[in-house]
This record gives sequence, C-alpha cells and structure tokens, in this order.
Amino acid sequence: MNETNYLHTDRVLIVEGKYDAARLSHLTDAMILLTDGFGIYKDKKRQRLFKELARKNGLILLTDSDAAGFRIRNYITNLVGAQNVAQAYVPAIHGKEKRKPQPGKEGLLGVEGVDDALVLKALRDALGPELEAGPQAVPDGRQITYTDLYEWGLSGTAGSAERKAALLNQLGLPPRLSKKELVEALNRLYCFEELDEKIKTL
Repeated sequence: MNETNYLHTDRVLIVEGKYDAARLSHLTDAMILLTDGFGIYKDKKRQRLFKELARKNGLILLTDSDAAGFRIRNYITNLVGAQNVAQAYVPAIHGKEKRKPQPGKEGLLGVEGVDDALVLKALRDALGPELEAGPQAVPDGRQITYTDLYEWGLSGTAGSAERKAALLNQLGLPPRLSKKELVEALNRLYCFEELDEKIKTL
C-alpha cells in the first residue's frame, strides 16, 4: 500500500467481522475492533469498552451496506452518542466475496469485498477536516508494550491467562481481546504508571 494512500487516525475503527478487520489493517493505522455481527447486542463489556473509547478517542463506524449493517450502526451510534461517531459508508455494490459460496441475503458486497479506493474514500469522507487536525491527546506517561504484559505476568508466563482474565474483569474490558487489541486498548485508556498501580492490587 502506497504511503500516500494509508490513512492515519486516532479514532477507533469499528467493523463487523474479522475479515473486514484483516482487510482494513493494511489501509489504516487505526485501532480496529469488531462488533462480532449482532454479538455486540449482548456483550456488555465490549459495549463499555466502545463507550469509553468513543468518549476518549471517538469512533469511526464502517459496517456493511445491507440492512443488518445499518441496524448494527444505529445500535452503536445510540449506545455511544452520535457526537462521538464519524459515520463511514461503503456504496451498495452487488456481488459476493471470493471466500463465500453464495452472495449475502441482499446480494451486496460487504466491507471486505469493496475496492480499496472506495473504502479509503468512505473513511476520508467520514473524517473530513479532522484528517488535517493532527493527533489527539493520549494519556500522559510511558506507553504500554508487549514486554510490559510479560513482566506483569499477563502473557507468556505460568498463570498468565488467569491473571489477564482477572485484570480484564477488574477493568471491565471484554475477556476475548487479543494481545494486540489489549495493548491498543490499554494505551488508549491508561498510561503505564496508572496501570502498573492497578496491577499491583491483583
């Protein structure tokens, strides 16, 4: 991907599924989180995370152009407040993704199947002048790294899964965050020093 076509934003990009996320990861440096389709409706911890990140960083919503995508979009917008959301829309294009044996119910391409140029245009249109405004504030203090997760006993050590689960529960974060998602979320919400103090209480 040409650097001039790579989109930089501090907002958190919300998409429906893992194939959308994989597709978007080479187009933008945004933190990308999933709704797991309609799974967001019942996942209270993920809802809380979306609300917190929306308040601190703002969200970009990029869902499919079918009815299900719009239901998910409306639900999240109402959940976190329209003032915290930039709405990105891909056009309704008939077709099917290569990995699928048949088209979706409405016969439209999902986000994963839409051309890169159209996806980037949707994101740029949603962000507008904000793209030129520069980076948003992040918590003061040192950034959290994968090494910190190891040294805190949250990754790659005996009992790390249990310790990670306890921390996520204490912070009200979703239990199934990947290591990459976890580091990104922690850096959006805390600085190293602040989190270090919380971990000492585990």
